[in-house]
Amino acid sequence: MAASVAAHLPLRAPARVGAALPRPSVSAVARFRGRPEGRGLPAAPRGGRGLAGVRAEAVSGGGGGARREPMVPPYNVLITGSTKGIGYALARKFLGAGDNVIICSRSAEKVESVVAELKREYGEQHVWGTACDVRDGKDVKALVDFAREKLKHIDIWINNAGSNAYTYKPLVETSDEALMEIITTNTLGLMICCREAINMMRNQPRGGHIFNLDGAGSDGRPTPRFAAYGATKRSVVHLTKSLQAELQMNEVNNVMVHNLSPGMVTTDLLMSGATTKQAKFFINILAEPPDVVADYLVPNIREIPSNQSMKPTYIRFLTGLKAYTRIFSRLAFGARRNKYVTED
Repeated sequence: MAASVAAHLPLRAPARVGAALPRPSVSAVARFRGRPEGRGLPAAPRGGRGLAGVRAEAVSGGGGGARREPMVPPYNVLITGSTKGIGYALARKFLGAGDNVIICSRSAEKVESVVAELKREYGEQHVWGTACDVRDGKDVKALVDFAREKLKHIDIWINNAGSNAYTYKPLVETSDEALMEIITTNTLGLMICCREAINMMRNQPRGGHIFNLDGAGSDGRPTPRFAAYGATKRSVVHLTKSLQAELQMNEVNNVMVHNLSPGMVTTDLLMSGATTKQAKFFINILAEPPDVVADYLVPNIREIPSNQSMKPTYIRFLTGLKAYTRIFSRLAFGARRNKYVTED
C-alpha cells in the first residue's frame, strides 16, 4: 500500500535467522506479550481441536518432553492465496529449491490452471492445489485433509491470503461489502488458518512453522485510504505474539508462529491504489516485483527449519535502512523515478 510514507517505513531491522536456540522462558514470553502471565490454558480432552487441548496432546505430538524429529529438506510447504502475486512467487521459489508445495485460492478454476502450469515446469510429484476459502472453517479443515492426503505432513505453512477489496477510499466511503471482505479474509481467515495449522502441526513428529504475512499498518502507523486493511494487518502482529505465548504456556515445543514482511510488492492489489501523486512516488521508490521479494524471503524461511530453530522470528524484506536509503537516493539523485508508474 502506498498512501503515506509512514504506512511503509519499517521500524526494526530484519530478524536474524541463526542457529537453533533454546525456547524462551515463560517469563520472557510474558514480557514479550507486554504483561505478566504465568498460567496455562486448561487442558481439553484428548482429541479436542481447541488450543486449550494442546497440553493434553503435546506428548504424542512432539510437544512437552517428547523428542522432536529433525526437519530436513525437501520441505512440505502450504501457501494460502498462492495462485497470483507474492503467494505464487513464493510457491515457485520453494519449488525451485526442491520443496513440495500445496497452493490454494478461492477459485477452483484458477487453482487448476496454476497447478497444471507448475507441474509442467517442476514435475507431477511436487505441486498440488485445491480450492479453499480461508474465511470458512470447513474449507480450511478440508485443506488440512488434502495436505495430509498428498504430503502426510506440512513443515511450513504460509498465511498469505489477504484482501483490500481493491478499495482505496476513506472509511466513510467504504461499503459494507468491502469491509466484510477485508475483515473476514484478513482477520477471521488468518485466525482459522492458524488454528487449523497448529492443530495439524502439533501432532506431527517434525512439528512445523507457521508464517503470517504482515502489511501496511502492521507497525501501527496510519494507512489513510485503506484504514480497514491497515487495522487488520496491525492485528496480525498481535495475533502472532499471542499464539507464541499460548504455545509456550501449553508446552507445545514443536510448533512456532512467525511474522513475514514482504514490504511493498507490485501486485494487482498495490498497483490498483496508484492513483495519487504520493502513492506513485512511494511505489516507485520502495516497491519490488514478487519474484524479487520471494528470492529474498524463501532462503530465509528455509533456514529456520534447516537450523532446527524454534525461535520466534520476524523476517523483513523492506528494512528501515533500505527504505530510507532509497528515499535519500531519490531526493538526491532522482533514482527510480517512474520505475513502475508514471509520476505527475
